[in-house]
Amino acid sequence: MTDIATATASEANVSDSWPRVYNYGSINIDYVYRVPHLVRPGETLSSRSFQRVLGGKGANQSLALARAGGDVSHWGRLGQSDEWALEPLDQAGVDTTQIELTAEPSGHALIQVDDDAENAIILFPGANHGFSEAHHHALLEATRVDSWLLMQNECNDPGRIIRFASAKGLSIAFNPAPLSAEVASLPLALCRILFLNRGEAAALVERDETSDVDQLLGTLTERFPDVEIVLTLGRDGVRFAHGETRLRAGAHEVDACDTTAAGDTFIGYFMAARQRDETVEQAIRLASAASALCVQQSGAAPSIPEAADVEAALRDLPALAVSAN
Repeated sequence: MTDIATATASEANVSDSWPRVYNYGSINIDYVYRVPHLVRPGETLSSRSFQRVLGGKGANQSLALARAGGDVSHWGRLGQSDEWALEPLDQAGVDTTQIELTAEPSGHALIQVDDDAENAIILFPGANHGFSEAHHHALLEATRVDSWLLMQNECNDPGRIIRFASAKGLSIAFNPAPLSAEVASLPLALCRILFLNRGEAAALVERDETSDVDQLLGTLTERFPDVEIVLTLGRDGVRFAHGETRLRAGAHEVDACDTTAAGDTFIGYFMAARQRDETVEQAIRLASAASALCVQQSGAAPSIPEAADVEAALRDLPALAVSAN
């Protein structure tokens, strides 16, 4: 495995031979409240603490990818009054030159985190939903050949940009979260990778969330035979399926205090490993270690670990077996 601690984007030594990752991603301002339990209907609940930090699944994934040593350019929109939120991205080495500052309000999220490290989120899309067709064309025209488009479901017109990116020859990695009813009608077969959690996978194939994981994977691979499926299962680890290949890995046992950005951290580190042409098995081990560190810290962006810390965790945590299923 590549030594990610000595190949960080912030040190400006990313290889030009790597395919770049362009992240069509949300940038949100997260308002995070620590509560004893998630608020119930009709209940008024006092918060124990409050943070205002950079968030959004897109920004989180760009930050994780850059901290993992990846080469990532973020495509996003942010309200002018929240320009301060770009500082963590810039410091990590994310290319932020394609982020548009607008007069519109930024996207933002109200996040509750309870004593069991579970969360509940209310999302307002704001500027994230202001991309035009001309904007999409302009962004894609400037892309490198043989690169990746990473995307989530927090920016507008995902179907249009999937089609444009596919026609341009980019490999598309899609994390369709938050999952909406429209996702099933998107041209998902054009993607190279789908990142899904259990609930998203079940909803996408119209099955109950308690369905057997093998059944979920089987249905997904039947529907999308050419797409790599990465299924994250929290404490139950990770499953991977592509064609006849099936892989499974457990999860590191750690004391979690906040799971808010765990999935985004996994995706960012996984994509950085794939960008370096590492194997799926290596990518899973790296991403799993990064996620294990993430859930032990509070907040979204602030909890995404640095490459050196993940390298140390890979040495100190018990070896995570990735096995064929």
